[in-house]
Amino acid sequence: MSILLALLAALFAALTSILAKIGINNVNSNLATAVRTFVVLIMAFTVVRITGQWDVLYSISTKAWIFIILSGITTGLSWLCFFKAIQIGDVSKVVPIDKSSVVMTILLSFVILKEPMTPLVITGGTIITIGTFILIGKREKKKAESYFKSYIFLAVLSAIFAALTSILAKIGIENVDSNVATFIRTVVILIFAWSIVLFQGTHKELNSISNKSYIFLILSGIATGLSWLCYFAAIQIGKVSIVAPIDKFSVVITMLLSFIILKEKPDKNTIMGGIAITIGTILLVF
Repeated sequence: MSILLALLAALFAALTSILAKIGINNVNSNLATAVRTFVVLIMAFTVVRITGQWDVLYSISTKAWIFIILSGITTGLSWLCFFKAIQIGDVSKVVPIDKSSVVMTILLSFVILKEPMTPLVITGGTIITIGTFILIGKREKKKAESYFKSYIFLAVLSAIFAALTSILAKIGIENVDSNVATFIRTVVILIFAWSIVLFQGTHKELNSISNKSYIFLILSGIATGLSWLCYFAAIQIGKVSIVAPIDKFSVVITMLLSFIILKEKPDKNTIMGGIAITIGTILLVF
């Protein structure tokens, strides 16, 4: 069941990137992140109410609260970096870098969570990593150096914060309903994102956002909410060192959708990297 949930999380994560790329056009990336978070919060709140888990909030330990809140902060930082990166760079290039967090997640789960590193986990993780770097490949030298460094740096930061999120969330949601944990984390992200928006003064741009952008940002938020619910339910019942890499299969799905929907051009590195990530993910399933 945890593997199926992880695969569903990957599908919705891929849709998140595509929808966000369309919706974030000509919109401040931090403001777009804040708008999307409202949608995710509504979804998370609805699920908690439907499942009747609201009372669980009053029985969560102090330790769990601390780690869930910390995971919310790292997620917020990861989002801010990621959506700025896809705004100025190609989705098919940024997403693979962001998903390279799988290596850090596996290492941290071994060191901190004491999860075993089986030969298949090590092999699968290594192949996924190799595939990720193949995907990155060489960039066009004609593009401005500052532009190149900007989105690469942001994507790397997003990956670092994403890895920390997986570990903190795993610790925090022990004996805590995954839907409740998702709701709490979303509240933290909402506060974090809107604090930045208000500090920057970009909230004044809300009225200038087009209807098309609003629609795609909302759809992106819905996809994010579904991805989260599947992902954190998966790591609650499964091993994070296996669930996290399978979730990264969204890289391949994202690339395919970016070629079809966003008309981004595939190249040799993209195809080879996608195949490597697919093989690595299959190894982790068994």
